[in-house]
Amino acid sequence: MARNLALYEKKILKDQEFPIQLIVNKCDNKGRYFKVHWHEQIELHYVVCGQTMIRLEQEELKAKEGDLVIANSNVLHEGYCVGGLMEILVAIFDMEAFSKEFADKNIIFCPIISGDSEISKLMLHIYEEYQKKEIGYRLVCKGELLKLVTYLARNNALEMLSEEDGLRRRKKLERLNTVYQYIEKHYTEVITNRDLADLVHLSEGRFCHIFKESAGISPLQYINEVRLNKAMNLLKKENFMATEVAEAVGFSDYNNFGRMFRRYFGCTPLEARKNSKIV
Repeated sequence: MARNLALYEKKILKDQEFPIQLIVNKCDNKGRYFKVHWHEQIELHYVVCGQTMIRLEQEELKAKEGDLVIANSNVLHEGYCVGGLMEILVAIFDMEAFSKEFADKNIIFCPIISGDSEISKLMLHIYEEYQKKEIGYRLVCKGELLKLVTYLARNNALEMLSEEDGLRRRKKLERLNTVYQYIEKHYTEVITNRDLADLVHLSEGRFCHIFKESAGISPLQYINEVRLNKAMNLLKKENFMATEVAEAVGFSDYNNFGRMFRRYFGCTPLEARKNSKIV
């Protein structure tokens, strides 16, 4: 599935002694409490109390007190409060900062785990230490999270690659992220498959195969989707003519832009502008 860089959230975990971001989300209003995004790090959501619904890609997972939801690396995720008081402990970390052994295996964890007393014991200890923030709490949290990751790898792994296969997959993901970032910066320019293949030091045929296998669409389709989404944002926010928008996002042929826009969004650029004005 193609990763939309507009939804990318860069996580910078600078502290090598504590390469973890801990957050406690509290909510009692029905609705979304964190917006859809993705990143390379693993994100754990432990339900301390109440209920939540977390969407991973297209799958909606309902979680209650004691459940753990895991957003694996590069997975789109967003969260909703379903009503009533809800408290979630979130832990975000880069597997490589914890264990090269685990990182090289590219472990894919089960997306939701319910009723596991060992997981609850570890997560609640992290929660308590983080809330109190007494001296040494970061060491305790890191130690408990290391225990948790080991426990999950042994008991709740959907997929675990050999070291060789893991390194190969990580290299592929790094190449694709390089391509996604290049497209995000240069979408207004002419971009060819050859340009992108050269960027990641692959033959054009091999690059196109890897890209489509991962993203589900061709490089050109992905580039055009990026341009169309940028065009929609301009039409909603800026006072540009539709022809100016087409040119601004990299389309040289307005008629082609119009056809693609309608096919992608189900309306014309002018209809999209009118609808945004009404709202």
